[in-house]
Amino acid sequence: MRKLIVALVVGCSVVLQGLVAQATTISVNQFVEHPALDAVLKGFQDYLKEKGIEVTYNVHNAQANMGTATQIAQQMIGEKADLLVAIATPSAQTCAQALSKAPADLKRPFLFTAVTDPIAAGLVKDLQKPDNGITGVSDLLPIESHIKMVLSYSADIKTLGLLYNAGEANSKATIAGVKALSKKLGFKTVEATASKTADVYQAAKSLVGRADAVFIPTDNTIISALESVLKVGVQNKLPIFAADVDSVKRGAVAAMGFDYYKHGYQTGALAEKILGGVKPEDIPVEFQTELQLHINKNFSKQMGLTPPEALLKKASQIYE
Repeated sequence: MRKLIVALVVGCSVVLQGLVAQATTISVNQFVEHPALDAVLKGFQDYLKEKGIEVTYNVHNAQANMGTATQIAQQMIGEKADLLVAIATPSAQTCAQALSKAPADLKRPFLFTAVTDPIAAGLVKDLQKPDNGITGVSDLLPIESHIKMVLSYSADIKTLGLLYNAGEANSKATIAGVKALSKKLGFKTVEATASKTADVYQAAKSLVGRADAVFIPTDNTIISALESVLKVGVQNKLPIFAADVDSVKRGAVAAMGFDYYKHGYQTGALAEKILGGVKPEDIPVEFQTELQLHINKNFSKQMGLTPPEALLKKASQIYE
């Protein structure tokens, strides 16, 4: 059976160069360990397994540390895997930088996934014609659909708190989209930022009294410390909405987002193409378009809200 060696990096672009007939190795750089990104990796691995491709994985996790992500990217270059995969924007950026400095004989095909805005992140200049050796799958959220859902949850939501890490390009792109919608949809925004997980609790507390609800984008730093944000929400009857459905199971009020397992599965299909000989630059960056609405009735009530019946009827997953 054919073996596949892939270099997978969470949050980074990945470059694939060729398919090894006898053995395949994939190096993975995942930026942080949390349910959404873990699901991406699982979906990616399951797709290749279902296709009968045997893979030896070098899986690395940066634990939300940019310095560690950079070291991992450099280490992955030395591993000489057949494919580099990056999960999440920070990891993708460090991988792209490491590859740009690597000698020609060490460059590898690069595949990114769970990256919100590949252009803003500096990974590609054109989504339809990616840079040499790079392509991937974006998790850009249809912001307007999501924010309309948040506003329909309660007529009392007039000011939306935005909690994020200003150092994450993916979050900055999402927040800019939300702010651009505020005038159109008739709501105000206030912001709180945290550059590391230890700062998340205080940042969330700073929104108490200033916001009627809080929205968290697909921000690796904030989601890693989600429980501390939920604590603030419950104690102060401040509803916490998330951009990813995995956070709803943990206690966010609701989210209209992607199934990140399917996101990883879709990324696996791109890896198969590249390993089959298609050049990454000949594969346009893909997007996931299927949205799911998840609602947590228990935490909604703990944060002072009753889920509207109209939304409950639309929900694909309800946590009691």
